[in-house]
Amino acid sequence: MGELIVIRHGQTEWSLSGQHAGRTDVPLTDAGEAAAKALAPRLARRELVAVFSSPLSRAMRTAELAGLTGVRPDPDLVEWDYGGYEGLTAAQIQETRPGWDLWRDGVVPGDAAHPGEELQQVAARTDAVLGRVRPLLDEGDVAVVAHGHLARLLTVRWLGLDASAGRLLGHPHPGTLSFLATEDGQPVISAWNVP
Repeated sequence: MGELIVIRHGQTEWSLSGQHAGRTDVPLTDAGEAAAKALAPRLARRELVAVFSSPLSRAMRTAELAGLTGVRPDPDLVEWDYGGYEGLTAAQIQETRPGWDLWRDGVVPGDAAHPGEELQQVAARTDAVLGRVRPLLDEGDVAVVAHGHLARLLTVRWLGLDASAGRLLGHPHPGTLSFLATEDGQPVISAWNVP
C-alpha cells in the first residue's frame, strides 16, 4: 500500500504574520517559492499515482514548483473557512474573545465571501478526500497539496480520530511534507512536518 503525502503550501505573507488565510487567495512569497522548489527532489523519487491540490493559487503554485504533474484541483482541500476571523491573527481574535481556541470555539460568521465553517463541516470535506484517495493507495503513493489546519484535520481523520484531535498536532510549517501510511493494517503518521 502506498503512502499519502500531505504537502503544505509554501510561505505566504499571511502565514508569515500569523493571519488566518482560509479562502483568501494569498500568493507565495519568494521564500515560499524557494521552499516549494526544494521539495522537488524528494517528490521526484516517488512514483505518484495521483496528485490533488486545493485550487487556491498558493497550493497550485506549490505543486507546480515542486515538479508535480497531472495535478487535479479539489475544492475539498481548500483551507477552513475562518468566517469573520479571516485575515486576523489569534492574538487579535483573543483581544475580543480571551482564551479563544479555533478547535474548541470555532469561528464567527463573516461576509458572503467568508461565511465560516464549523469544525465538523471541514472534517466532512477531509473525509470525502480520504474516501477518494484510499482506493488509489492500493496502486501507489498519492500526494495532496493543502493548508495547515486542513492538513491537521486530514491527518486525524486518517487516524480515525475525532476532528477535535487536530489540536494535538503541531501546525505544519509552510513548504513541508507529512507522510501518512499503514502499518499492520493500522493507519499511522510515518513522518510529520518534514522540510
